[in-house]
Amino acid sequence: MDLKVFFSTFALIFLAELGDKTQLATFSFAADSQSRLAVFLGSAGALVATSLLAVLFGAAVSRIIPAHYLRYGAGGLFVLLGLWMLIVPAGK
Repeated sequence: MDLKVFFSTFALIFLAELGDKTQLATFSFAADSQSRLAVFLGSAGALVATSLLAVLFGAAVSRIIPAHYLRYGAGGLFVLLGLWMLIVPAGK
């Protein structure tokens, strides 16, 4: 296993997930539930499942489209979505 890839992926995903709506939803479920373990296992399982899908689809798509094009496309999409969120009023 490439530890540099492991730790850089961990750090980036960890920072990206802090304070996002998934974490806030988990926070809300934990506040309402008596079974914190069930909330943890459910949210952790969901994150693992979505990560598995991302890895599988990323591997499949990278056979067709070179990785650097995928990075540019993802970066461009993030910029466009960020601009859209700044320009378009909420609720429209």
